[in-house]
Amino acid sequence: MEKLLERFLRYVAVETTSDEESETQPSAKRELVLLNMLNGELRAMGIKSELDEYGYVMASIPSNCDNKGIPPIGFIAHVDTAPDASGKDIKPQIIKNYDGKDIVLNKDKGIVLSPSEFPEMKIYEGQTLITTDGTTLLGADDKGGVAAIMTAAEYIIQHPEFKHGTIKIAFTPDEEIGRGVIKFDVERFGAKYAYTLDGGQIGELEYENFNAASAKIIVHGSNLHPGSAKGKMRNAILIGEEFSSLLPAGQRPEYTEGYEGFYHLISFRGEVEEAVLNYIIRDHDTSKFEEKKKFIKACADLINKKYGAGSIDIEVKDQYYNMKKQVEPYYFIIEKAVKAMEMAGIKPIIQPIRGGTDGANLSFKGLPCPNIFAGGHNFHGKLEYVPLESMEKASEVVQNIIKLFAE
Repeated sequence: MEKLLERFLRYVAVETTSDEESETQPSAKRELVLLNMLNGELRAMGIKSELDEYGYVMASIPSNCDNKGIPPIGFIAHVDTAPDASGKDIKPQIIKNYDGKDIVLNKDKGIVLSPSEFPEMKIYEGQTLITTDGTTLLGADDKGGVAAIMTAAEYIIQHPEFKHGTIKIAFTPDEEIGRGVIKFDVERFGAKYAYTLDGGQIGELEYENFNAASAKIIVHGSNLHPGSAKGKMRNAILIGEEFSSLLPAGQRPEYTEGYEGFYHLISFRGEVEEAVLNYIIRDHDTSKFEEKKKFIKACADLINKKYGAGSIDIEVKDQYYNMKKQVEPYYFIIEKAVKAMEMAGIKPIIQPIRGGTDGANLSFKGLPCPNIFAGGHNFHGKLEYVPLESMEKASEVVQNIIKLFAE
């Protein structure tokens, strides 16, 4: 575990925040620093690996089995961290033999990670927790998955007696902004089936995810001197607030769970002349997803009817879809993952992802790709943490899956 810890800390030290405003691939050059590092480390292990122009690291470990019928199996993780919180100058704290009590992340700022707020922390009493210092995210999403895959690869290379079919490894940029595998060449990757290691709590196994869309609302106002504004001024900020109030309050993330979808206002900036609201729209059910997109457009139509045509411009873009229909016909790959976890002494937790992974888009590209835990909690924020033992178990599950396919 000490080597896994060292590897993880080395990876989170590299700033890899993706940039949703960029149109390049990868979206930020800083992501290439870690991608180059991983490519070099794989090659140093003796693994054939390449980093292409789009920021995809693809590596291959050839089969050492006589059985030629073993399908090539892939394992995938993303290197970028979410723009929701700073990923620069991360200062991890190592809490050994966690006592089940509050962890003071930042005394000066009064930031505490507490089991009273996050009761699942109690599961990890006696283990080693890696936390933030309360000023940045940690990056366990998904550098925990990256470290687990790299550790499994190193073990396999160092133990030639470990029998396996062909193993494919990929690391991707820009997953957090929904563009992780847009240019990913599934045929070149060469896996028949794959798994992303991008889940949370130990035991998580997911093959259902949200259908996802983004909505950008631009409100056009009219600014005049407030002393003579009666009947003439149209305040874009207030119209934006009015638009937001038309969406059902009960369908916000903070009021939903399980299979319930939501509208999530992720940013709102504006002045009297113009305001811009950015939403993400999510639902597991395809028909409800389509209804949500129609409804948000109807709200824009209502505002335009009230304040005049062109008062609001709306752009709705699909981001990814529920992979369930693409994965279920190959349910045996879920069963392999379940058995692999049980072999590692883990109780599988099969549940829908209230989010998305690269695996969702890859499944629609013809590569069935469910998602496995990487061990972290409280992703995208300053209270993120990961138990070291969970990352170790994720690496063990990777090895067990490979064993099961080789049998």
